[in-house]
Amino acid sequence: MTTPAPNAAKAGAAYFAIVFAVGFVLGTVRTLFIAPRLGDLLAVLIELPFMLGASWLVCGWVLRHWHVAASPGPRLTVGVIAFALLIIAEVTLSLTLFDRSLSDYLGYLTTPHGLTGLAGQILFALMPLIHRER
Repeated sequence: MTTPAPNAAKAGAAYFAIVFAVGFVLGTVRTLFIAPRLGDLLAVLIELPFMLGASWLVCGWVLRHWHVAASPGPRLTVGVIAFALLIIAEVTLSLTLFDRSLSDYLGYLTTPHGLTGLAGQILFALMPLIHRER
């Protein structure tokens, strides 16, 4: 049997990886098809409920699969690890795939659509803490 900390770390990594994959697909659709027609902010507002719904479902699955205790410490660990990996991945993609500078990425976060996305990412990070089994 594994100890709680490795379970929370594994759950956090899995939570990030699965939700990031979903977000990559939805983000591609948002960027290529929705934003050019409706604008960046509306595109993010359309995408956000789908991302939060997917995050909720994936969160519940990883918490059960890795038997993460319902206490705040392990749940917060899952969210912090997932959020840290998400930010690392976003910055890495911004610098490499999109050829943006770090200051460009940080500037994006100050736009209305960037702030909306960041709010969604913070909710993603908090989901393990607020997720309860039925």
